[in-house]
Amino acid sequence: METSKFDVADYLDSNEMIAEYLNAVLAEGNESDVITAIGHIAKSIGMTKISQETGLSRPSLYKALSEGSKPQFETIMKILRAIGGQIQINPMTVPKTHHNRASCSASK
Repeated sequence: METSKFDVADYLDSNEMIAEYLNAVLAEGNESDVITAIGHIAKSIGMTKISQETGLSRPSLYKALSEGSKPQFETIMKILRAIGGQIQINPMTVPKTHHNRASCSASK
């Protein structure tokens, strides 16, 4: 029996799936995981298309999105725009067991 290697890019077939995947990685992963996830998304869309939309060569894209790479923020932003994404900041929720510094110092 022959098995094929799992490739998450094969399942990123809609804007909703792409957004859900990237948001999950942003919430749970580290910077390396985020770069890897962006690479999966770029692969699912097509590196040639991403290359054309970003103005970056395909080899540069593969290098920037390879494991262990540290691409410049500008490169990540170009790729995010090309894959139809954007960065949005939302306030983090603080668990009820933690108090903010202002309330802790005010009670001393």
